[in-house]
Amino acid sequence: MSKKYKRYVVSKWTKTCVLSENSKIRSHIPPTEKMTHSSLKSMLDKYRMVYIKPDKGTFGIGVMRVDVESDHAKPIYRYQSGADIRRFSSYDDMYESIRRLTNDRLYLVQMGIHLTKYRNRRFDIRVQVQQSPQNKWETTGVIGRVAHPQKVVTNIHNGGQIKAIETLMKAYMPGDKQKLFIRSLKKLGRLTAEEMFKTYKGIKEIGLDVALDKDLHPWILEVNTNPDPYIFNRLKDKKMYRKVYRYAKAYGRV
Repeated sequence: MSKKYKRYVVSKWTKTCVLSENSKIRSHIPPTEKMTHSSLKSMLDKYRMVYIKPDKGTFGIGVMRVDVESDHAKPIYRYQSGADIRRFSSYDDMYESIRRLTNDRLYLVQMGIHLTKYRNRRFDIRVQVQQSPQNKWETTGVIGRVAHPQKVVTNIHNGGQIKAIETLMKAYMPGDKQKLFIRSLKKLGRLTAEEMFKTYKGIKEIGLDVALDKDLHPWILEVNTNPDPYIFNRLKDKKMYRKVYRYAKAYGRV
């Protein structure tokens, strides 16, 4: 199958490059680079907290949070992998420790977003976009994913929990603003799918993982071309899930 008609695009770096071509989407993509000794150091110096992630990987496996504790006489470098946190007085020592974990595979380093929280647990948002039976892009689901208290990722395979988006946003905005906000997320999802489709005509669905910063600006952390439709079945209200499933069935996913 030619690149143009690939249904699944695995490389996070490739997807970042494709989406960065669109100026409307670019403002929602956190600065991202291929991780090297110098790129991780310069990103840390600039943002103080970053995430590193494997270029090819799923379920949040391999994602690490790296930051600098600056409330010491000398900076302390720290990274968290899973529930394990390690601290170093030397950047070089920390990088060498990370390099042993990454095993020289391609990793990306991305500006860290201090995620909004629900009951003191970080959360992000999954925006599901699918081709309808009429072959039109449509946002069919928007849900929240709440991280395990001791983990840096929100994936349910890593102990995360699914919540209705309205439940999570209640503390941040009133109901009428929520509707407008969710509508803007749906629009961003469609725009992203349409942009991906320009390069990859074989894709049928995408799942956007969206983080909100302290100003509630949406940042696209990742675009998954093989998103799990069954996470929507974890909501009490099954209306969203039924639509996601129906569309997935129409193009042969389930």
